Amino acid sequence: MSPPPGIKLIRNREWNIQTYRYIVLLITFIAYVCYHASRKPTGIVKSILCPDPTHTNKTIYHGWAPFNGPDGVSKLGEIDLAFLACYSLGMYVAGHLGDSLDLRLFLTMGMIGSGIFVGVFGMGYFWNVHEFWFYLTMQMIAGLFQATGWPSVVAVIGNWFGKRKRGLIMGIWNAHTSVGNISGSLLAASVLDYGWGWSFVLLGGLIMLGGFLVFFFLPAYPEDVGFSFINGDEEAQIVKSGVGVGGVEGERERERQKRCESGGRGKSIGLVEACMIPGVITFALCLFFAKLVAYTFLYWLPFYLTQTEIGGKYMSVKSAGNLSTLFDVGGIFGGILAGYMSDKLSARAITAATFMYASIPAMLLYRSYGSVSIHANIGLMIVSGLFVNGPYALITTAVSADLGTHSSLKGDSRALATVTAIIDGTGSVGAAIGPLLTGFLSTRGWDDVFMMLVLGAFIAGLLLSPLILTEISERTSKTMPNSRPQNPGDAASQPLLQEER
Repeated sequence: MSPPPGIKLIRNREWNIQTYRYIVLLITFIAYVCYHASRKPTGIVKSILCPDPTHTNKTIYHGWAPFNGPDGVSKLGEIDLAFLACYSLGMYVAGHLGDSLDLRLFLTMGMIGSGIFVGVFGMGYFWNVHEFWFYLTMQMIAGLFQATGWPSVVAVIGNWFGKRKRGLIMGIWNAHTSVGNISGSLLAASVLDYGWGWSFVLLGGLIMLGGFLVFFFLPAYPEDVGFSFINGDEEAQIVKSGVGVGGVEGERERERQKRCESGGRGKSIGLVEACMIPGVITFALCLFFAKLVAYTFLYWLPFYLTQTEIGGKYMSVKSAGNLSTLFDVGGIFGGILAGYMSDKLSARAITAATFMYASIPAMLLYRSYGSVSIHANIGLMIVSGLFVNGPYALITTAVSADLGTHSSLKGDSRALATVTAIIDGTGSVGAAIGPLLTGFLSTRGWDDVFMMLVLGAFIAGLLLSPLILTEISERTSKTMPNSRPQNPGDAASQPLLQEER
């Protein structure tokens, strides 16, 4: 275990733990901005590949075979399904590999591989490819490589940060999702005039550059740069390897040192063992529906904007791509707000469910009144993004990291990527189904699409009911000793009861 080559090159003295934490936050943030940005071209070019025949006189685009036929919208939905299905299936494998392999190298490989196949998809424009299987295959392979990203970056963050204020820190950090969507939309739309293929080539090159940044500068583990600490315990003393310490902390350090010297960073656990951690399955199922809603907006919002009269006018493809970024602006604030609230309340499930239920009236209002004017559309889009992306961000970051360092693991950090993969992989199945159904439902009318989104948000909130009751029960039990007198027997038994919980 040694520092990344770039760190060794620029470090002229020993850095403290906070310096490395800032570096980890920055590089993982940039890495996932690149991941999400590289997914945006597909949504941006939909209206070019398959323009609406009802107002083709308002655009210079005439479609691109095989997507310009009557079944073009359905084929675009199948392309989305292919990517997200491979992404979700690959997530389960990637999570286990991430806990078994060096995260820095694993993440680098995933980013460079993603960039290659995103770029090759766009090369279909320059090579004049009109075969459906070509675009389908490129999306499937790209989806497998993209699956390496999320388990890896969450595991890296979990390695470096304890649970205190994790919701707020990861809520702010999770803005990379929205920043990636925004920058991806803007970059993809900026080169449309030169040909739709450039959107993919540009974003493919971006994520490859991000991969090289990760390889040279990301310290994935504290041990790689000489630090050792008890994962998930913010109060545990963080020490520099080789520094003498005594007592319990000294014993912990010696045990950690033995583990490092033997070449391991803890034993990775299997998928079945990870599923047995309390809360993993419940949050995974909730994310299935939460991501169904979020990814439908991710892939279809620009297309929806070009097909809907806003203030009596239809928008151009480029304008729709730019305007759709405001949904992610709302998502940035939603992720931060959800993280902050969950920290303050110490209630992840209550916070996530509240946001999901609030997203229902927000989406209905957007559908009903978003076409009144551009200003109404912008305001309601931002509000919808806040409530839709808030719980999605909370579950995929702070909740995943909490469960990946659950007390039942006895401090074993090698469950972080596996648990993250189970939760986000299950969510990605929903992310695949939502855009696919939208491809079919949109041909019948957008009201059906929004009804699907409302139903998904409602089920997501409903699935958290058992955890909500548990959180309420725990908060009630903490206040009960102050609300009624206790006899000595009650007081003596209270610590034992809390320990059993």
